[in-house]
Amino acid sequence: MGEVAIIGWGMTPFRSRHPNKTYYELSYDAAKMAFEDAGVKPSNIECAVYGIYNDFFQRQYQPDAFVHDYLGLPPAPAVRVNTGGATGGSALRIGFSEVASGLYDMVLVLGVEKCADCFDYFSGTAVPEVLRAILYTSDMTYDNPTGRTAASGFGLAVLAHREKYGSPTDEQMAKVSVKNHGNALKNPYAQSGMKITVEDVLKSPKIVDPFKRLDNCLYTEGSACVILASEEKVKEMKLKKPPIWITGVGSALDWAFPGNRENIYQFHGCRNAAKKAYRMAGIENPVKELDVAELHDAFTGTEIMAYEDCFFCEEGDGGKLIDDGTVWPEGKLPVNVSGGLIGCGHAVGATGIMQTAEIVQQLRGEAGERQITNARRGLVQSIGGTLCSWTVVAILERKDLR
Repeated sequence: MGEVAIIGWGMTPFRSRHPNKTYYELSYDAAKMAFEDAGVKPSNIECAVYGIYNDFFQRQYQPDAFVHDYLGLPPAPAVRVNTGGATGGSALRIGFSEVASGLYDMVLVLGVEKCADCFDYFSGTAVPEVLRAILYTSDMTYDNPTGRTAASGFGLAVLAHREKYGSPTDEQMAKVSVKNHGNALKNPYAQSGMKITVEDVLKSPKIVDPFKRLDNCLYTEGSACVILASEEKVKEMKLKKPPIWITGVGSALDWAFPGNRENIYQFHGCRNAAKKAYRMAGIENPVKELDVAELHDAFTGTEIMAYEDCFFCEEGDGGKLIDDGTVWPEGKLPVNVSGGLIGCGHAVGATGIMQTAEIVQQLRGEAGERQITNARRGLVQSIGGTLCSWTVVAILERKDLR
């Protein structure tokens, strides 16, 4: 298996609405920035992988074909990936595989979502139609008719974790919201930067037990892109910026029906994916060997569960990491310095690629006000589907400074 590097990244701002841009125009903006960052042209791309979660959002079946067209990439082959909230991470994994296998030397990986175009023509509102579109992700025979949503599903997992271990508490979850909204203030691409207090979170309206409004991420519109290259191609090129190497990748697909699982207070798929990525990257102690991490924080409680599922601490101790400062920007292992999904917004197909772009910036020393000093190795976690069915974990590293 060959070595794979990220040689360029690009991203649009994540916003509640881009009223003057189509989904393929957003894709173009992110891809153009990535081409310029890598110093390559569309004609250099040998294959593309697109992360686009929901056809209803774009109001277009097979939207990847139109993105491919707009980027000027035909006749290069392309594939589309859809694994719920893990779509961006899965696209990165497929792109990595295309290069690592030796099939291609340069691959474009791009995610995009334009969810606010999915609106109710009669009421003129977007939220009901967006939620209805997402419900098609769940089982349509038994699950959907009960009215389950992503928030209520993950809420059950957090409550089960709380019953088992006593955490995460409402206060611990509120601290995650304070951290991630605050981090987003330093990120020009983020939608939801805010200076808030724990009390602000606790007083915000309850959405579904145990989540309050400020415990939830927002759906958003945007696009993100990275360009991958083989080790041989990197050696040939005169890169102006250091390549960031993907040294570990792990993935898993857990039981989609939660009743088939051993329990729901742990996400075993995530644990399996993290173990695979660590084994491949040669990591034995994540907190000591990682410098920064981007975790899938669609809800504050699931970020705390992710601390455990990515083995940053022992089972049941996730809440302690937000209490003792470990995961804050000045801590031992800063988490979601970008603002995460809570601070940036969740443009589903683009989210995992946005997280990857953040780690690339951190490892290059290009993250500006939010830069973590001497960051050399980072982790990206993408989860999606019913109670974290899909998980992808990737380890990124800057080798020239190790």
